[in-house]
Amino acid sequence: MTTHEALNIVLVHGGFVDGSGWEGVYKILKRDGHNLSVVQNPTTSLADDVAVTKLTLAAIDGPVLLVGHSYGGAVITEAGSDPKVVGLVYIAAFAPSDGESVNTLIKNPAPGAPVPPILPPVNGYLFLDKAKFRASFAGDLDSAKAGFMADSQVPWGVNALDGTVTKAAWKTRPSWYMVTKDDKMIPPDAQRFMAKRAGATVVEEHGSHAIYVSRPEIVAGFIAKVASGVTVGSA
Repeated sequence: MTTHEALNIVLVHGGFVDGSGWEGVYKILKRDGHNLSVVQNPTTSLADDVAVTKLTLAAIDGPVLLVGHSYGGAVITEAGSDPKVVGLVYIAAFAPSDGESVNTLIKNPAPGAPVPPILPPVNGYLFLDKAKFRASFAGDLDSAKAGFMADSQVPWGVNALDGTVTKAAWKTRPSWYMVTKDDKMIPPDAQRFMAKRAGATVVEEHGSHAIYVSRPEIVAGFIAKVASGVTVGSA
């Protein structure tokens, strides 16, 4: 049985931001009749974020399509082994394998690859340089919106970056990946590598790392297309 009416979509944000960035995507999918939940991860540690995501999953009746942006990809990779999860969608996201962390994936950037302007940790937490936030994270947003995101950053825990995935859910769940071709946070080639390794169905779109904010119609359309084709029970 293929269905999207009964499929629940759970949106998981990444580092430096909160779940409100999903609002545009949420509104489009909600308007079109999908059931949605937006996780508000504390981004303190991978274990904490997986636990919070699983709280959301526990409250849902029925199958779930789990969507992660950026660091949220690591969260869904670990939380996605939950029996309710029937598919994983990565939006410009990390897709670690067993024993890997975000730190593992970013420690050896390719020559010439953009380096995110992450400031030195303070008391175990990280921020992006506000002056460089728009150029690195949200180059296709207007200056006012990008400025708000820069000024409302959520502290990203070093323990979140170091948290290792125990069992990558993409090994047992179908996955899809949206590569952002103008990304200055996770290089497009790194995204392509992770997507290919995961065996994901891939689409590529022009957009910054914040494509889920800047082009919500594109991201929502991608998620809706995936949801319409997922076979419940396929996992």
